[in-house]
Amino acid sequence: MEFVDYVSARTRAVHRSAYLLCGDAHRADDLVQATFVSLFQHWRRARRADNLDAYVHRILVRRYLDEKRLSWSRVRLMWATPEPRAAEPEVADDRHLIVAALRQLPKGQRTVLVLRYFDDLSVEETAEAMGCTTGTVKSQTARALAAIRRLLPEETRKR
Repeated sequence: MEFVDYVSARTRAVHRSAYLLCGDAHRADDLVQATFVSLFQHWRRARRADNLDAYVHRILVRRYLDEKRLSWSRVRLMWATPEPRAAEPEVADDRHLIVAALRQLPKGQRTVLVLRYFDDLSVEETAEAMGCTTGTVKSQTARALAAIRRLLPEETRKR
């Protein structure tokens, strides 16, 4: 029952991270499913982890990076992306700009920003989730933030 409780409590947060990583709700659904399947397969080991959320983030990031390496991930099944749900105009505009800017970043920089600023992981937790050093996390973060500043309109950066 522990597994079901954990998944029930964390699905929204994991889905949000997956969406920010890949920029597509349907692919995010697939990433979340693959993440939780892997978590279920390794539940005995996972539940003993010091930080279960970090363990799940690492699975999610690995699934995302593995998917990006596969050629089928570049196949699009529809001509246009469905319209997102309506939100407050200013928030919707900012959200759209941020997601569009994230999509333009290399996968490592995108992953660092999602884990650090959207999932609120520390540098050490992000390094663990990505399987890299803290120095790599810091340098990727600096590069990603510089790129985001260049990509976002000036009025959005001031908000």
